[in-house]
Amino acid sequence: MSTSSMPQTITRGPARDPGRRDQRGVALAIVLCAQLMIILDMTVVNIALPSIARGLHFSAPSLSWVLNAYTLTFGGLLLLGGRAGDILGRRRVFMAGIGIFTVASLAGGLATSAGLLLAARAVQGAGGAIASPAVLALITGSFPEGRERTRALGIYTAVAMGGASLGLVLGGMITEWASWRWVLFVNVPIGAAVLLTAPRFLAESQRRPGRFDLAGALTSTAGMTALVYAFIRAASDGWRDPLSLGAFGAAVVLLGLFLLIESRAAQPITPLRLFADRGRSGSYLARLLLVAGMFGMFFFLTQFVQDILGFSPLQAGLAFVPMTAVLFAVSRAAPRLISRFPPKVLMVSGLLPVVAGMAWLARISPATSFLPGVLGPMLLLGAGMGVVFVPLTMASLAGVQPGDAGAASSMVNVTQQVGGSLGLAILVTVYGTASRNAARSGRSHGSALAQGQQAIVHGMASAFGAATIFDACALLVIIAAIGSWRRRAPR
Repeated sequence: MSTSSMPQTITRGPARDPGRRDQRGVALAIVLCAQLMIILDMTVVNIALPSIARGLHFSAPSLSWVLNAYTLTFGGLLLLGGRAGDILGRRRVFMAGIGIFTVASLAGGLATSAGLLLAARAVQGAGGAIASPAVLALITGSFPEGRERTRALGIYTAVAMGGASLGLVLGGMITEWASWRWVLFVNVPIGAAVLLTAPRFLAESQRRPGRFDLAGALTSTAGMTALVYAFIRAASDGWRDPLSLGAFGAAVVLLGLFLLIESRAAQPITPLRLFADRGRSGSYLARLLLVAGMFGMFFFLTQFVQDILGFSPLQAGLAFVPMTAVLFAVSRAAPRLISRFPPKVLMVSGLLPVVAGMAWLARISPATSFLPGVLGPMLLLGAGMGVVFVPLTMASLAGVQPGDAGAASSMVNVTQQVGGSLGLAILVTVYGTASRNAARSGRSHGSALAQGQQAIVHGMASAFGAATIFDACALLVIIAAIGSWRRRAPR
């Protein structure tokens, strides 16, 4: 069966009628609003952290868990959320996840202690993990393969990739003009609107009968949680930290057990046949490498513009607007490019400016100005990412059997989450080593302030250099693993 017949096979309701394009457009807007809300919460809190620390009396080490609590549960539960949509119905699972996310956002905004906020952030991550995989599955189930689905995936990519930088802008605006609590409160009316409109405009997928793979769900969730925790712990405490090593060991054991269970389960939570296709496996690996570099870019560049260039939090957020605008514009144009050029050609063409932009950032120094030393690379990164991620997402979903759409979609999100955690852990380690070496070698030159800035910027430049290697490896993976496909039969 070809995926072009997917809407007629797996959906019922509005999406079955190809003539009701307006209703499909509303459905797309609903799921993308939800996806944007989930993605924003990965970055919108960053700029608000100092205000949160003052308001709830966080210590410096514990403050990082405002981010980590969300990351751990989001990364650990993604596979479970994707497969739950296949078995229980994607609209049903999507709405459940958004409901959990919305209530947790309200609880977080009302939190009166650090513990309550961390608990709310963890529940937010769980809700996002339940809802997020259903977004891609609902898109692929509502839009037939071809021009319509390509256009929808282009908009999805713009939201997914632009949402991270948009979160920095909104975080600065909300924190500076209102309160850090509104960073969380803003999710409540959006979530409520999604829950009210989803039953009317989103078609439900068929529920798959059979036994739920509970053993696979538990081992995958525990294994992914251990893996994400290990990366985060290693980034802050070093690769030799006993808890980091223990978490890595637990992740290896649990994920190995998960693979064993999946190879024998009648209805696996993640069908291993998804990885039988070399192009699909390559697309997952390329995405992991690209996101690894991108997360590190956001992390270090926001610090550079504030600590070195002297930008305020709001100015730092606004500095990312040009990149977001370029990324969104290029993503919207990507469907027209795909109709004219093979997807692999676009992926390679998009990665070239990404590699060039990251290499340009690797040349920063204390004398680097925003124009052109920061803005120039950001525009290259925005343009390149806007081109590459649409065909890369198509490669991850092309040829997937209807019943595996949720699992395949969840793997897209899993590779992004693991890539972000792994990349940030490695780049922070590179930064720390390089900055310490620069500080030792530069002790006899200049004032203490100048030496400190030189060491910090040298560390950041080294981290951008490592991110350039990530992007170059992603380019090699695409060249070697992804064929010049157009449309493929399900596998």
